Amino acid sequence: MNIYIAEFIGTAIMILLGNGVVANVVLKETKGNGSGWIVITTAWALAVFVAVIVAGPYSGAHLNPAVTLALAITEAFDWAKVPYYIIAQIGGAMLGSFLVWLFYKDHFDATEDKGLKAAPFATGPAIANKKSNLFSEIIGTFVLIFVIFYITGGELGAEKTPIGLGSVGALPVAFLVWVIGLSLGGTTGYAINPARDLGPRIIHSIVPMKGKGNSNWTYAWIPILGPIIGASLAALLHLFLKV
Repeated sequence: MNIYIAEFIGTAIMILLGNGVVANVVLKETKGNGSGWIVITTAWALAVFVAVIVAGPYSGAHLNPAVTLALAITEAFDWAKVPYYIIAQIGGAMLGSFLVWLFYKDHFDATEDKGLKAAPFATGPAIANKKSNLFSEIIGTFVLIFVIFYITGGELGAEKTPIGLGSVGALPVAFLVWVIGLSLGGTTGYAINPARDLGPRIIHSIVPMKGKGNSNWTYAWIPILGPIIGASLAALLHLFLKV
C-alpha cells in the first residue's frame, strides 16, 4: 500500500470511529445517548488502536501532523515527505468526518442544540480562555509525543518497518491516548492532532445540516497551533536527552 494512501485510510478510520462515538453519545435518540466521557475516551483510544493496526505496516501510522513534525525534527523522518503526510491526514480526517455525518444524519437532524451538532466534528473548550486552552493542547500533545518516542524508540526505518507503531506498538499508544483523554481532556476535548480537528471542522462548515450553527473558526487555531508547539517541545527535549 502506498504510504500516503495508508495515512489517508488510517486517519479516516480513526476519525470515523473516534468522532462516531462522540455522535453516539451526544446526539438525540441514539442507543448510546448520554453514556458519558468514559465511553468517549475509551472508544477514541480503540479508534487509534484500529487505525494504527491498519496503517502501521505501511506508513508508520503517524495519523497526526504533530507526530510527523516531531519525527522530522528529530531527523527520524524525511522532511520532504512531511507535506504529503499532512495532506493525507487532513484528507482522511475529512472523509472520516463526512462518513460520521452520513451515518448519524437522522440523529443530527433530531438534535436541536447547535453545540451538540458541532461536537462530533471538532473540539471546543469547556471554558473559553484562549491562553488556558492553548496551554491544554500544548501539554496534552507534549505528553503524547514524548511518550511515543519511548514506546517506539524514536527511530524510523524503512516505510514497511516503521517506528514501532505496528501491531506491537498499537496497544501502548492506545493506552496513552486513553489516559490523556481521561486525565487531560476535560478542558478542550484533547484534539492533540491538528488534522483531527481541522478536517472535520471543514466538513462541518460545508455539509448541508439542518439547524447548523457556526464552525467556531475563531477557536480553530488553538487545536492547530497547540499541538504543533507541544510536539516541537517534546521532540527538542527528546533530542536533548539523547545527547
